[in-house]
Amino acid sequence: MRTTDRQISSTAVLALLLSVAPMQADASELSAGISFGGIQAGTVTRLAVSPHAGISWRINSNILVDVHDLLSIVPPIQMVEAGVYNSTSVALGYGWKSGDFSAGPSVAIYFMPACGSILCGHIAGMAVGAHAQTNAYIAGPLGVSVSANVDWIGGRSLVLPGHVSMLVVVGPVLRWSAR
Repeated sequence: MRTTDRQISSTAVLALLLSVAPMQADASELSAGISFGGIQAGTVTRLAVSPHAGISWRINSNILVDVHDLLSIVPPIQMVEAGVYNSTSVALGYGWKSGDFSAGPSVAIYFMPACGSILCGHIAGMAVGAHAQTNAYIAGPLGVSVSANVDWIGGRSLVLPGHVSMLVVVGPVLRWSAR
């Protein structure tokens, strides 16, 4: 219960800071896409299909604040059950006319198959970590997105003890701007 209270408090403080911080917002952008890549929890890398969406606010002409959500679905393949990994991040970044880059802390909720050195099974829980993303817009609002998450998966699982989990996905992205 304490962890949930801290998360709610942290989220409330962050929302308050973003709403009252003096910003000269030149523009806000909404981006969405679907990416494909690999997710590794334990010793096996699995395919991940990842719809994602984000909103960013320009603090000045190039500096931006970005809130991003990435839902990764690990499809069932060869008798291995499906899994889900959802990561939300708040990041600072740098943007230019044809792209942007941002990085910051993230929190993830997951339920997915994993294999350790001896056992395989499902792991479930919550993890903290870091998120980095870059978008390159090559044809107007259409571009390519590369997103990476590194999370610390803790807990007392028989399948995996506490470890680092990595997710890297690449795919198309579409952005909408409001100026």
